[in-house]
Amino acid sequence: MERVIVVGGGLAGVRAVESLRGKGYRGALTLLSAERHRPYDRPPLSKAVLAGETDATTVDAAWDELGVDLRLGERATSLRLDGRGGAVRTEAGELPFDGLVIATGAVPITLPGDGPQRVLRTIDDSLALRERLTEGTRLAIVGAGWIGAEVATAAAKKGCAVTVVEAADAPLANALGAEIGSLTAPWYAEAGVALRTGVKVASVEAGGLALAGGGWLAADEVLVGVGVRPELAWLDGSGLDLERGVVTDASFRVSVDGTVRPDVVAVGDCAAWWSRRYGRRMLVEHWDAALNAPDVAAATLLGQDAEYDTAPYFWSEQFGRMVQYAGHHAEAERLVRRGDPGEAQWTLCWLTGDRLDAVLTVDRPKDLVQAKRVIAAGTPVDAALLADPGVPLRQAVKR
Repeated sequence: MERVIVVGGGLAGVRAVESLRGKGYRGALTLLSAERHRPYDRPPLSKAVLAGETDATTVDAAWDELGVDLRLGERATSLRLDGRGGAVRTEAGELPFDGLVIATGAVPITLPGDGPQRVLRTIDDSLALRERLTEGTRLAIVGAGWIGAEVATAAAKKGCAVTVVEAADAPLANALGAEIGSLTAPWYAEAGVALRTGVKVASVEAGGLALAGGGWLAADEVLVGVGVRPELAWLDGSGLDLERGVVTDASFRVSVDGTVRPDVVAVGDCAAWWSRRYGRRMLVEHWDAALNAPDVAAATLLGQDAEYDTAPYFWSEQFGRMVQYAGHHAEAERLVRRGDPGEAQWTLCWLTGDRLDAVLTVDRPKDLVQAKRVIAAGTPVDAALLADPGVPLRQAVKR
């Protein structure tokens, strides 16, 4: 390859560039970013940036040494694939390539209605919202997921009157299920945040939210945090297989009508990759995957044998608590509680047989670190020992 283009200026795009150079690629390398800012980390947007602790979260990269044509504010508009290579069309023209990394991430879902609504995806989103979080501001947050809880945390600390509305019966119901999500509901009241579950929004209107069934919630500001969708619009007509994301194999190679393309990989929030570990396609929209998966994608593009099969991991800082999750529990057989969820620190473990599938920890970082190792190794565990919070999690491994 002589010309590689990385489309997407988020963490996954930056790590792809670094990995390509680190693995010996010396050809032309272009990074396209729709945003005008240098690539930055997104997790602090709903935490440190919104809290006013920092104004920037720029990724530390040695751009001069990397030898990258960094094109900020240049959006990819379409993709043309040839027998080998192709071209990316942008707002500034067409760029040919013989190697391509698709890392365009995801875009927030918005709600119907003519009223103003905010989302939180970019540094500009975060800084603009921060200006509006002042004493007495009535903030309505739609969605009691990870983002909703983190924004509610920051807004409550600034003296806003915060109401969170959630269509499901509990916070985090989509991610963890209603039974587990309900364990976090008391945190809202402790922080002075009004939580209304089982409430659907019909539309966002001037002055607040029109609720399904005729209700109304007045608000000065509305933040919508109901999830994201992979950014795929620019790939319409490209011929790539798309299903909830860019369909890839375990090595992040894309396909056209089921035929693998070795010259194109997709990674990050837009990639729906095949996991041998779980026997299913995974769409993992979290920082950890954006940080680590591009190394595999770069190796694949350079013709090296590599697969990504890491257990998903993410974290959230909400209402004064550190919440961490690792693994995948959708098909797990049973739940083991490690400590009392009514206390300050606790852990939940999902098991299938004697295999640890996933773990959720609240202010128990050692449990999380040890559980990640057990999950990665697939070693069997003793459920009785696992349930005892006084026993280090690693000691629950069967000998």
